[in-house]
Amino acid sequence: MSQTRPTRVHVRTPATSANLGPGFDALGLALDLHDEVEARPREDGEVTVTVEGEGAGEVPLDGSHLVVRAMRHAYEAEGAEFPGVDLRCRNAIPHGRGLGSSASAIVAGTAVALAFIHGADAVDRDRLFRIAADLEGHPDNVAPCVHGGFTVAWSGRDGWGALRLPTSPALRPVVCVPGERLSTEKARGLLPDRVPHADAAFSAGRAALLVAAVSGHPELLLEATEDRLHEGYRAPAMPAGAALIRELRERDGLAAVVSGAGPTVLVLGHADEASVSGGESTDQGDVTQICEARVDSIRERTGTAWHIHPLRIDAAGVWVSSPRS
Repeated sequence: MSQTRPTRVHVRTPATSANLGPGFDALGLALDLHDEVEARPREDGEVTVTVEGEGAGEVPLDGSHLVVRAMRHAYEAEGAEFPGVDLRCRNAIPHGRGLGSSASAIVAGTAVALAFIHGADAVDRDRLFRIAADLEGHPDNVAPCVHGGFTVAWSGRDGWGALRLPTSPALRPVVCVPGERLSTEKARGLLPDRVPHADAAFSAGRAALLVAAVSGHPELLLEATEDRLHEGYRAPAMPAGAALIRELRERDGLAAVVSGAGPTVLVLGHADEASVSGGESTDQGDVTQICEARVDSIRERTGTAWHIHPLRIDAAGVWVSSPRS
C-alpha cells in the first residue's frame, strides 16, 4: 500500500448507453451526464454516506451502498484492508432508466479504492475496468464509463477485455428519459433462452455495421441500429418507449434504440441529418434541435412525461483526482 495515501479523493463518472441496438452486451457509449463522489478514508472501518440528486432518500446510506460495496470489492481484489470511508455522492444519472447508473457507482467505488491504495495518479484504467466488470457481471456499461467514448467489450480467455474505438465527430446523442423505471433484472427476464438463427445472423451483421457507422459512417446509423435480439422482447415492459422508437425510426428516419435495458430511448443523430428538416446548414447543433423538436411533438401527442437531454459524447471516461484538503 502507498505510504502517501490521499486524504481526499474526487471521482467523476459518466452516464453510459449500452447495446446501441444490435450490440447486445458488447457495445457502449459514454455520455456527458455525470455522477460525482468525494471520499475521505477513515481508520476505524466505519462508513458514512450522504447522497444528493438522483437516488437521494432512496438508496442506502451505510455499507450496503453500491459505491461502498464496490470499494470493498476492490480492496479485496488488491489484497488490502478496507479502512472505512466518509462518502459524499452527487448524482445526476437517473436510476433504473438504462443509463448505466449502477456501472457509474461501481466504477466510482473501484476508482476511490484504487486511489486510496495506490494514489490518484497511479490508478490503472485497465485494472479498474476488470475489477469493476467482475462486480457488475457484464462489461458493456463499465467499459465506456472507464475509458470514455465508444467501446466494444467482451469476456475472453484472460478475463474481461475492452477496446475504445474512434467516434465520428458528427454524432449527436439525445436521450429521452421517461418517468417510470425498469429494472435490469426484469428486462433481462423477458429475453428468451434461444433466438432463431436468422435473427442472430441479422444482428451480428448489424453490430458490425454499427461499429463502422459510429466510427466514421454516421449516414448508416438507421440501418446499423436495427436489432432482433432484445428490443422486441423487451417492448411489452416499456410500451411507451417502444412506440416512441417506432415513430422516430419509421416516421422521422432517426436511429432510435433502447438505451441499455430501457426504458430510456437513445437517438443517435448526426450533423448531416440537418438536411432532413429542409435546412441547408449542417451545423452539429442542428441535429440536436431537430431530434428534440420531434420528440417534443410526440410527447405532446402521447401525453407521456419525457425528459429530453441532448448530450455530447464523453471522451474522457472516469476522472480521478486527489484535491488538497
